[in-house]
Amino acid sequence: METIRSFIENYLKWIRLPRITVMDIVEIIILAFLIYEVIKWVKNTRAWMLFKGILVLLIFCLIASIFNFTVILWIFSKTINVGIIAVIIVFQPELRKALEQLGRRNLVMNIIPFEDQKEKNERFSDKTVNEIVKATYELAKTKTGALMVMEQDILLNEYERTGINIDSVITSQLLINIFEHNTPLHDGAVLLRNNRIVSATCYLPLSDNMMLSKELGTRHRAAVGISEVSDSVTIIVSEETGDVSIAIGGQLIRRVDAEYLKQKLINLQNKQTDTKKIKLWKGLLKNERKVD
Repeated sequence: METIRSFIENYLKWIRLPRITVMDIVEIIILAFLIYEVIKWVKNTRAWMLFKGILVLLIFCLIASIFNFTVILWIFSKTINVGIIAVIIVFQPELRKALEQLGRRNLVMNIIPFEDQKEKNERFSDKTVNEIVKATYELAKTKTGALMVMEQDILLNEYERTGINIDSVITSQLLINIFEHNTPLHDGAVLLRNNRIVSATCYLPLSDNMMLSKELGTRHRAAVGISEVSDSVTIIVSEETGDVSIAIGGQLIRRVDAEYLKQKLINLQNKQTDTKKIKLWKGLLKNERKVD
C-alpha cells in the first residue's frame, strides 16, 4: 500500500502544473501573436506551398525515425543546413517584403510618440489635390490610360532614374498632355513628389500577387507592385473602361469616384494642425486643441 501511495505521489508531482506568473502569460500572448502573424504571412505568399512540402518531409522523417531507417536519417541530418539556406535564397523576395512591411509600421513611434520626433511637413497643397483629381477624371472621360505615383516617406529615386526628368509644378493640363496618345511621354508612369512632377515614362516593378484579377493589365499590376515595395499611393486610369483605381499598401481599390479620391489625397497631405503635445516626461501624453 505504501508503494502504491508513493508511486501516485511521484506521478502527481510529475504531472503537476508549473507555476505561472504574469510575465509568463504576457510571453505566451506575444509568442501567440507572432506565430499567428507568421502563419498569416505564409498563407498569403508562395511560402504556403513550401510549408506544406516541409511538413511532408518532417512526417517522412518521423516515420524514418520510428522504424530506425539509418540511411534516410543520415541523409536528413546532412542536408538540413543546406535546405535552410536554400529556402532563404528561394524566398528572398517574400522575406524582404515582410521586413519592409514591418519597418513601415513604425510600431514603437506609434506607441510612444515623443515630442522631439522630427516634424513632418505638409506633402502637397490643396491646389495640387484639386489639379490631380481634375486631371484624373478628365483622362477617365476620354478613356486615356494613366499611371500617377505619389511619393511619400520612402524615396523612389531608383524608379525616377528610369524615366525622363521633368521637374515641373503639378497642373491638370500638364498631366493630361503627358498621357495623351502618341506623345513621347505617354507610356509608363509619372512620379509626383510634393507639389511637383518629377519624371515621366518611369518603369515600375510588376506585382506577382496571384490574387489579382486576371482581367487587370500591366498598368494595374505595376501600380500594385510599386505599392508593395514602398509607401507610395498610385492612381490608375484604365484605358479599356475609364475606371479610376488606387493602389496603396499592396492593395488595389477599384472604381473610385472623384469625392473618394479627393478625400484620400487630403488624408495623405499630412497637414499641420494646432494640436499641441505635452511632453511625455511631464505626465501622461495628452492633446490640447486651441479653442476660439
